[in-house]
Amino acid sequence: MTDAFLTNSDIAELTEWRRELHRHPELSGEEIETARRVVDMLKATTPDEIITGLGGHGVAAVYESGREGPAVLLRCELDGLPIEELNPDLLYRSTVAGKGHLCGHDGHMTIIAATARWLGRNRPDRGRVILMFQPAEEDGSGAQKIIDDPRYGTITPDYSFALHNFPGVPLGHAALTAGPMNCASRGMRVRLTGRTAHASQPENGLSPAPALASLLTSLPALGLGDDAADPEFALVTVTHAHLGEQAFGIAPGAAEIWVTLRTQKDGAMNTLVAQAEALVTQAANASGLHHDISYDDIFNHCENEEEATQLLSDALEAEGIPMARAEFPMRGSEDFGRFRTSSKSAMFLLGSGTNCANLHNPDFNFPDDLIGVGARVFVRALKNLCYDKE
Repeated sequence: MTDAFLTNSDIAELTEWRRELHRHPELSGEEIETARRVVDMLKATTPDEIITGLGGHGVAAVYESGREGPAVLLRCELDGLPIEELNPDLLYRSTVAGKGHLCGHDGHMTIIAATARWLGRNRPDRGRVILMFQPAEEDGSGAQKIIDDPRYGTITPDYSFALHNFPGVPLGHAALTAGPMNCASRGMRVRLTGRTAHASQPENGLSPAPALASLLTSLPALGLGDDAADPEFALVTVTHAHLGEQAFGIAPGAAEIWVTLRTQKDGAMNTLVAQAEALVTQAANASGLHHDISYDDIFNHCENEEEATQLLSDALEAEGIPMARAEFPMRGSEDFGRFRTSSKSAMFLLGSGTNCANLHNPDFNFPDDLIGVGARVFVRALKNLCYDKE
């Protein structure tokens, strides 16, 4: 095994590749061209197998040792966000109207691509390494679709690792904890249906306005505390509401309200869902309305397993990565948590800097300096698991 990690030309090529990804973001479930670019990059590292179309547009590259040992999965995300990028001076800003890599998934992919280059030059001594480029993280569906794909059974890992860049943490510093890492969340969509009427005779209709007004305050009131570290933590956020038609002559007959439900763990989510549904039913029945409830963007809570966390901690220490404080679990959700159902899994945060725009902001841009740092940590973890000691 060579001690060389990445050359200057590697870093230059990987940085340009990241910027090419940044120019061409694709949303959850649409990542066709992104997956193609990933496959083209991976081919040069001569993996033993490249699996495409996993769980949609997912890509997995497998590097075999031919010997018994652990199967280790490193995961990143393919998708961008439906947000218009506002970086007018950025030479490689998004070329796609209304879409942008404003969460750093382009950078995460590049970190895994950098790891692939090292693996191409340093095959595992034991076990196998799986590099997973996962689709549809942003809507919470991708990880489960990967796991449900029958081909995942042929590469099911013993360990799964991931990272996420994080503004507010000093550049190149890391944050990590065992236990709950990200909250559970889901989007609840409520439709209330009554009957329209002429605006001069609203008594002839059945307006959902009183029920909507009630729910706009009663649903958020289900929240409990503001500290996600509290096991009883609950948060309900109204994200969208709509009443009637855009017309002055029609009394409304339909309304919608969207809310995001958030709890520390999955069990508490079941309780919060039951409470929210009861409020909707009560408000609809009080006004004689029909109601429908549906759910989107369902995220299980993400929890770092003890052994996997220690392995990442050892890798961070060996690479001299400074540790920073962060509040765990994070309120934001992450579908990487689903991989813990089939493997020992852990994720760490890699600081994007204290002056970096926040994730999902229209002016966010992943710092290229993190490419080598993130890959070094993953390579060290792989050395500890899949390589003979030198």
